[in-house]
Amino acid sequence: MLRYWESQFRFLNPAKNRSGNRVYQRREIELIMLVKHLLYTENTRSKARRQKIEQYRRSGELKPEARRALATETVKELRAELKSVLGILEGS
Repeated sequence: MLRYWESQFRFLNPAKNRSGNRVYQRREIELIMLVKHLLYTENTRSKARRQKIEQYRRSGELKPEARRALATETVKELRAELKSVLGILEGS
């Protein structure tokens, strides 16, 4: 999915290390989480996602929105992990 998003969003252009592996920086991870958030939370299509991201860029809100999306996704993942741990503890 990341390779597809890289082809759809020109701002996703990670550097590659000597082995040819992609190396994502924090800014790119934040933007990936914003794309993911728009896809799964707002259920937007590819064109609408690009337009929304361009709108954020023009208004100066791209960086804050990307950081907010990363924080939201991180909290969701932590909740899922905690729920899993709780399930294991309650099953003991």
